Amino acid sequence: MDSDNTTTVESRIAAHPTHLWNGSNLKEALLASSTWLKEHTDAINALNVFPVPDGDTGTNMTRTMEAAVAEIEPIDDGTAEYVTKRLSYGALMGARGNSGVILSQIIRGLADGMVGKDTITAHDFAHALVKAKDMAYKAVMKPVEGTMLTVVREAAEAAVKAADFKNDFLHVLSETVAAAKASVQRTPQLLATLREAGVVDAGGHGLFVILEGFLKHLRGEKLIKTELSEVEKAKPQFTVNSEEEHEMDEYGYCTNFMLYAEKPIVFEEVRDKIAAMGNSAVIVGDETMVKVHIHTENPGAIISFATSLGSLGQIKLDNMSLQHEEAFLKDKGAKQENGVAHNEDFIEPSGSISIVSVVPGAGLVEVFRALGTNAVVHGGQTMNPSTQEMLKAVDSLPTDEVIILPNNKNIIMVANQVRNLSKKKVAVVPSATLPQGISALNRFNAVESLEENVDSMTTSLKEVQTGEVTRAVRTATINGIQVNEGQWIGLLNDELSIAAESKEETVWGLLLQMAASRYELLTFYFGRDVSQAEAEIFQAQVEARFPNQAVQMVPGGQPHYHYIISAE
Repeated sequence: MDSDNTTTVESRIAAHPTHLWNGSNLKEALLASSTWLKEHTDAINALNVFPVPDGDTGTNMTRTMEAAVAEIEPIDDGTAEYVTKRLSYGALMGARGNSGVILSQIIRGLADGMVGKDTITAHDFAHALVKAKDMAYKAVMKPVEGTMLTVVREAAEAAVKAADFKNDFLHVLSETVAAAKASVQRTPQLLATLREAGVVDAGGHGLFVILEGFLKHLRGEKLIKTELSEVEKAKPQFTVNSEEEHEMDEYGYCTNFMLYAEKPIVFEEVRDKIAAMGNSAVIVGDETMVKVHIHTENPGAIISFATSLGSLGQIKLDNMSLQHEEAFLKDKGAKQENGVAHNEDFIEPSGSISIVSVVPGAGLVEVFRALGTNAVVHGGQTMNPSTQEMLKAVDSLPTDEVIILPNNKNIIMVANQVRNLSKKKVAVVPSATLPQGISALNRFNAVESLEENVDSMTTSLKEVQTGEVTRAVRTATINGIQVNEGQWIGLLNDELSIAAESKEETVWGLLLQMAASRYELLTFYFGRDVSQAEAEIFQAQVEARFPNQAVQMVPGGQPHYHYIISAE
């Protein structure tokens, strides 16, 4: 509580009703909670279990809450039911990441508890929290204790007990916040990964902060954060930048086509010859059919070679040099919405099914488009797209059937929300990494049904391994591995698996753990912090160590991760 010599605690509380709230009172408390949550965004981000520079729980919860309260800000005089109904709609459409989706369901349950109520008592609020708890647990396929689910459950239990004793908002919120705080502090006792990492659950702490915002508003306290609380041990080492897309310093022609061989070919030889004619090559196929994406100054030579082997289809040439010049003159059709860039143009689907992919980095966008993605939602780590942004992409496409590739485990829940909101038939292939998404795209067949494609694409997720290389933002022990701040670390299939003193050592360690020598193709998507020259030198080193594997270096342009490695 802030100190104020001229205003007593009692007089501040007297300015806010403690027995009965109308819609306006509820709106003010929710706006205060959103403001208080925003003050804690970076501190919540820093509670990420893995010491990687992409903790985004705080960002996701804050943006979800901001989208929710944006719906109620214009309301001058509404009932408690109407305010929370609008709040719930805003949270649903603005939900980002797993924590944002769960928060939207908590808010939805809160709104369900206020149906038919013009005003509410503290007792009503407490029982609405119980509905919020129920909805949150239903939102998660396999609920895990030691998370924000535990926090909302124990907070709701405390609220009901307090309201039964005294039907007063100040009393109920005080007991609720105290219970939420204690629940957050216990999360490491319930979840081994938190205990090992030395942090509390980030989503649970975010929920505590939201409830604390209610209480601070009721007490008339200032909503300005001046210091870290006792659970916010980790100091953020990064700043979330929503404009993280870097243009590639590469021009020429973006060349795409399908090669249908007249007679069986040796795919590996054809792939290597075409790849040598340009760069940023993504070439997949078999002895009868080859899909080609490559950047080159001389597309005629590639097309001439390809036509010597068979017939071509789906030919598409884009002059990247011309596009680069035009970029200085206009916005290239992209607009900013909540800090995430969206290109409203889409590639016409070749059949009755469209594909939406979530992708970070200009180079990776090129790859996903070349492999058949019809609409791209720009996003990934630290910039999870909202439900509304993904729904817009789905609804913008001309087909009635759509497949979503989230390509990030923290976006899968949001993608699943879109299934229930769109009038179209939407399926989610739960790709947790970018290489998994690429593997799934390679399995897509435009002549097969939606169900057949989803089955085939989902099966393909198990056939690729993903390695990711970045730097640790704090000291921690994860999976028994001691990590020091600033060290290079590698994640294998989303699990921390190595810490080393150099980028190269980390890559070699990951490739060993992946049993890379057993796979045919190793693809390195290098990030915005890796130059083309460095990537080419490293490619030669990888080829020397793995002479029996095909090795590709593709500019991904992704933030945070210097290399994303695919083994298939």
